[in-house]
Amino acid sequence: MSAFKSQGRGHLDGPVVVLGTGLLGASIGLGLRGRGVPVFLSDPSPTNQAVAVDIGAGRPLSELGSSRPQLVVVAAPPDVTADVVRQALADYPDSVVVDIASVKADILARLRSSGVDLSRYVGTHPMAGREKSGPVAARGELFTSMPWVVCPSGETSGAALQTARLLATDLGAVVSQFTADEHDEAVALVSHLPQVMSSLLASRLQGTPLHALSLAGNGLRDVTRIAASDPTLWVQILGGNAAKVVEILYGVREDLNRLINTLEQPTAPGARLDLAQLMSEGNAGQARIPGKHGGPPQAYSWLTVLVDDKPGQIARLLTEIGEIGVNVEDLRLDHSSGQNVGMVELSVLPNKHDHLTEALNDRGWRVLQS
Repeated sequence: MSAFKSQGRGHLDGPVVVLGTGLLGASIGLGLRGRGVPVFLSDPSPTNQAVAVDIGAGRPLSELGSSRPQLVVVAAPPDVTADVVRQALADYPDSVVVDIASVKADILARLRSSGVDLSRYVGTHPMAGREKSGPVAARGELFTSMPWVVCPSGETSGAALQTARLLATDLGAVVSQFTADEHDEAVALVSHLPQVMSSLLASRLQGTPLHALSLAGNGLRDVTRIAASDPTLWVQILGGNAAKVVEILYGVREDLNRLINTLEQPTAPGARLDLAQLMSEGNAGQARIPGKHGGPPQAYSWLTVLVDDKPGQIARLLTEIGEIGVNVEDLRLDHSSGQNVGMVELSVLPNKHDHLTEALNDRGWRVLQS
């Protein structure tokens, strides 16, 4: 029995060992420590480990002593994850071992070919992150309400699967269960392809004159936001899931060729219809993305409110919207070029749009017509 017992509200008793103290590993440590679970950290980088300890994500692994961890979380880079998992299974023969890498099938195949006992191993993937990396960027609430995929193999024991699920739920995540292949196929489309497309678009901006970039609005910022992600990590992710990603890119290439052929003769018979169909197909796909809290897709109405660019204005606007009794479903910020005003774009249910517009106008706010 472990000498360490949790006094928190979580289901894991611990201790939990986290191998890797980057953004996700340190965030897991912070989240579990916040629930009273004892956490011990190890990282090949002494600096990363020291920072993670300093921010309260756990204690150095050397302090674990002879206690046997309930769970070992491998938060290593994808290209070495299988090796670290294999070593963890050997070093901690009584512990459940999970990894949190972004690809699953390749890691499982490598572990299976090595002949290790897979009954205590569960591949998992928390679908959370930030553009920033390293333990300094870690947040204990990073996983709250975010998807966390568990991918048991045919050899995974029920107890190991339950422990992996408890890790996710203790951190506030929403658990989904996929096979490793199902997971890799899904993330190729919903995560890896967006990263590729965002990076490709952002790369076109390198030689763009600054006066042209000054015209950029939220559309460009939205599409290129994730292009700021860590290139080293994405080389490993894309390499590990290359077969699944390339199949989708073949389809994208067909769509691009279709668009290029149409735009080369934009006035040809049928060209405008083809452009409209391409845009409509995008509308249809976007409408299938789950809505708020993972529920069914929901159409919202947008309105834009001008606010003076000074402290407290956005807080006052949101307070007054609350007083009006309308719930804001989404919010985006932009700034007007050449004017000292900001633009707050608000998303509300369609049946609240006119009521909110009228009420804000009555209170002196400047609401732009859509």
